[in-house]
Amino acid sequence: MELFAGYQPGPFFDEMFGTNGAVRSHCAPLLSRFGQLDRSDFLTRKANSELYFLRQGITFNVYHDDRGMERIFPFDPIPRVMAADEWETLEAGLAQRIVALNLFLHDIYHDQRILADEVIPRHYIERARHYRPEFRGVDVPQDIFIHICGSDLIRGADGTYHVLEDNGRCPSGASYLLENRNALKRAFPALFEEMGVRSVDSYPRDLLAMLQHISPRRDDAPVCVLLTPGCHNSAYFEHCYLARQMGIDIVEGGDLVVVDKFVYMRTTRGLRRVDVIYRRIDDDFLDPVVFRKDSVLGVPGLMNAYREGNVALANAVGTGVADDKVIYYFVPRMIEYYLGQKPLLPNVPTYLASEERDLRFILGHLPELVVKAANESGGYGMLMGPSATPAEIEAFRERIIADPRNYIAQPVVSLSRAPTWCDGAVEGRHVDLRPYIIYGSEVKIVPGGLTRVALKKDSLVVNSSQGGGSKDTWVLRH
Repeated sequence: MELFAGYQPGPFFDEMFGTNGAVRSHCAPLLSRFGQLDRSDFLTRKANSELYFLRQGITFNVYHDDRGMERIFPFDPIPRVMAADEWETLEAGLAQRIVALNLFLHDIYHDQRILADEVIPRHYIERARHYRPEFRGVDVPQDIFIHICGSDLIRGADGTYHVLEDNGRCPSGASYLLENRNALKRAFPALFEEMGVRSVDSYPRDLLAMLQHISPRRDDAPVCVLLTPGCHNSAYFEHCYLARQMGIDIVEGGDLVVVDKFVYMRTTRGLRRVDVIYRRIDDDFLDPVVFRKDSVLGVPGLMNAYREGNVALANAVGTGVADDKVIYYFVPRMIEYYLGQKPLLPNVPTYLASEERDLRFILGHLPELVVKAANESGGYGMLMGPSATPAEIEAFRERIIADPRNYIAQPVVSLSRAPTWCDGAVEGRHVDLRPYIIYGSEVKIVPGGLTRVALKKDSLVVNSSQGGGSKDTWVLRH
């Protein structure tokens, strides 16, 4: 146990050790195996994993960073291990959530029953930045709006999982999940079979099967493409990786053209009809005729083809309303309204700045709260009250007062921690979990997901753009 000598779980829920310092039973085989490694052996395996990432070009881009945009994705070689029954609970809760979210999206773009019944106040939808009223009445293939979702989960001090947010527009990170697994298979080839770790290799196949399922053309093999903004996007590595794994073309807006309300891809052999677009571009940039006129990333006329049902988009136009952190507040109500069930996975307690009572509470407790802008991601647009300066707090106070609809607040949740190699030793670092949910002919969830880790000591921000890294997540078989 040389590597873990002196490890202190601290006053947090630890993913490997209990409060008395004893290893959790499902983690015991991992601890035993790692305990047999001396420091030199461990560092050699760690270096080999990093070399694999380097050779594979596993990178991400950071905007507005003068140290250079492209970086190797930080990876910790000590995996996070989940027991089978623990994962089954999460799997059921995530499936329940995506079904409810899809029923909600179909409803607000059609009959709007949930608004008429005042389960959700109408103004919250109509003032949501990513609500697209011009697409009311537009049917989408198989009535599915969110085909790929990354719902972020956190674990509080008592070990209870909560949903932190839903990412239903263009969720990223699945490629890192797959490559984390490939790296650890090379570092510890025998350990996966010994411990009965469930495979994640089916993700690209499941993703492609979902794209084919929503194809509007049923008389021929569907042509699917991945639409990327290009090489300067933060997730460009992932775009290329997933397209390659699925065996489909990766295209930019200029590679596609709309003729007579059908989408075609330019090829060396002429135009080829496209049936399904896995788009990694936000709504605003998809079609300069309908959305932002200055967009050079999209395809003029794409929305005409989409409205006619001649091409499917994953995810559907308008799903961003479900990403809105204010709408997140109402997801438990959606589950009860549409499914008649209690939520299996709770939200984090949330205050809406647009509600007068909540606003008074938020403004009176800013140093104790986490405040988030409704439509920001990647750790941007956020105030961490306990670590913020008085000037930062006052600046946020002015923003909230000026635009209360754009802000929510939550108590600081002491995220669970997991053993992580940092600064030459194994220390506890805070983690979250992003499972990837695919909704096609059925709901499929890759076992585990991407564990993101805050590599900075005491930090609660796990986003790669803010200095975070990731771990492989091992879900054990029964």
